[in-house]
Amino acid sequence: MKKKNLLAALLVGCLMSISMVHAGVPHDEEGNFKSSDFFASMQTGDKAAVLMVHFGTTYDETRALTIDAINEKAREAFEGTEVREAYTSRIIMRRLKARGIEKLNPAEALKQLKAEGFTHILIQSTNIIEGVEMESLRKDVASLEKEFKDVRIGNPLLYMPEDYEAVIAAIAKKGAKEGATVLVGHGTYTPSTAQYAMTDYMLKDKGYTNFHVGTIEGYPSFDNMLAKLKASGVKKVMLMPFMFVAGDHANNDIAGDWKKELEDNGYEVSVLMEGLGQNPEIQNIFIEHARFVAKHKMIDIMDKKKTYATDKD
Repeated sequence: MKKKNLLAALLVGCLMSISMVHAGVPHDEEGNFKSSDFFASMQTGDKAAVLMVHFGTTYDETRALTIDAINEKAREAFEGTEVREAYTSRIIMRRLKARGIEKLNPAEALKQLKAEGFTHILIQSTNIIEGVEMESLRKDVASLEKEFKDVRIGNPLLYMPEDYEAVIAAIAKKGAKEGATVLVGHGTYTPSTAQYAMTDYMLKDKGYTNFHVGTIEGYPSFDNMLAKLKASGVKKVMLMPFMFVAGDHANNDIAGDWKKELEDNGYEVSVLMEGLGQNPEIQNIFIEHARFVAKHKMIDIMDKKKTYATDKD
């Protein structure tokens, strides 16, 4: 019976693979990506570089613990490949420049790499969500990608459902031992703010009912989060930055405004002054995203639609 079951399973698997190919979904696709080896495609004379892209920070200590740390981890993961960095926040870049610290934006970094003869660029950002910063990065890259043989962009921290699960596993162990833990994200005014609500939903779905998510500039708001705290009946709260670095927002908004307002509402409040980028497990998720895009290429939606239009059912 076991042999028959195995043969039946193999037959079903083969039939499913065949049907997926005929339906325009090749078996080597993963979500919106297809198998494609970035480094194996290189020819004699080609040069590859990894470009790590960060929002940035003016805080030297947290930069060393987060940005510098993950840049070094990228060098270890892609040993022998040139690793560069770029910042996306023009405000941070301007403030650093006033202190004599020069940082390139993504377009400037790509132009420099082109001038130095690099042909293949693998880009990995440390953005948390697929929001306006990723949109800006993708537009910068789109304007210059024809200058290279291959340019790929790794996903932000939260992209596929599996990413949320991995992030939750990485941060849950850092939660408060007593009372509630509130993850405070930056937030956004675009529909991508729903990713914070999805994080909150999945936390509770995984059984972490004492975790809540709030954002400074989006949904869930402080008031949304406060309502959940009141409903839970807890009296102790730990605020945790849900941001890559613990910079201005962590020091001013979280440790300042949010902490005071919660205390005014009768809560005993502590702050974990630590960016997500300080967590080795979070760093590893970003590196795995870079490794994934080194083996897979995003499928253009218009190419997919062309395939769907011509394939047979």
